[in-house]
Amino acid sequence: MTRGNQREKDRERANARNGGKGKTKDDGLTPEQRRERDAKALQEKTAKKAAQAAGSGDAGGKNTKK
Repeated sequence: MTRGNQREKDRERANARNGGKGKTKDDGLTPEQRRERDAKALQEKTAKKAAQAAGSGDAGGKNTKK
């Protein structure tokens, strides 16, 4: 099961294709700031969905007929 340096070469090629980004999630925020940002986005999303449901009645696309 020896692959030599094939894995390392494949990683280098993949890194070159991705522009050298790699797997970093560093957006400059602390975990607490990230949680607050995500919570705010989720609240906005749920408010938008609730407003849409209230405005059009059956906006969920569910069939209530039997």
